Amino acid sequence: MSEPQAHRPPLSVVVPAFNEQGNVGRLVDEVAEALRGRTAFEMVFVDDASKDGTLDELKQAQQRHPELRVLSHAQQSGQSTAIRNGIKAARGEWIATLDGDGQNDPADIRLLLATRTISDADTKCFAGWRTTRRDNAGKRISSRVANAVRARLLHDATPDTGCGLKLFEREAFLDLPYFDHMHRYLPALFQRAGWKTVSVPVNHRERGAGTSKYTNFGRLLVAFADLRGVIWLIRRSRRTAVREFPAAESKRA
Repeated sequence: MSEPQAHRPPLSVVVPAFNEQGNVGRLVDEVAEALRGRTAFEMVFVDDASKDGTLDELKQAQQRHPELRVLSHAQQSGQSTAIRNGIKAARGEWIATLDGDGQNDPADIRLLLATRTISDADTKCFAGWRTTRRDNAGKRISSRVANAVRARLLHDATPDTGCGLKLFEREAFLDLPYFDHMHRYLPALFQRAGWKTVSVPVNHRERGAGTSKYTNFGRLLVAFADLRGVIWLIRRSRRTAVREFPAAESKRA
């Protein structure tokens, strides 16, 4: 039986987290502060089998925020799987995603929502664009190289596909092909499905606690390997967005 519409908020904020103790509790508070009183929403945080106190911190945050739902993987499965499982469990028609490290600014969700209101119905993905990165030099350089190669090969007109802050339609996302690391290529995958995407300049912050889970060299190797698969998907695609138009009312005699 489907859930009553009254219990389905228009927006679900989905956040994957792995070993983000010291970040996730504060991030929950910030999301609630950014959205409460402005739109109905829920938060779905997915703990990817963290080995620190991330899960306990999220359980404590549930006592402060009734909008928070917490999922936990039985074994570590990666960021893309955590995002997809969170979206599958989400009740909202639209999904906003954030990285669990707190470097994305939850207040920018409102900016993406405002951009959606002035965009046409064929635009299904709004991607954050970190115009000023708050990372070390090595991470900025590796990201710049990966983005340049990806943009040249995929022609997705997206300057920063790696930004964790995005807003997109849940149904359209679940219709995309799933593979590990797919979260790095969402604009290209939405375009492959026939939808438009928009990049929106957003804030970026320094990490509050813990360390990055990726090495710069490892990130580049994974990115280049995945690119080949995404290129194959795009070349083999015969899909297009489908829109239904209401039937015209019959004229009375």
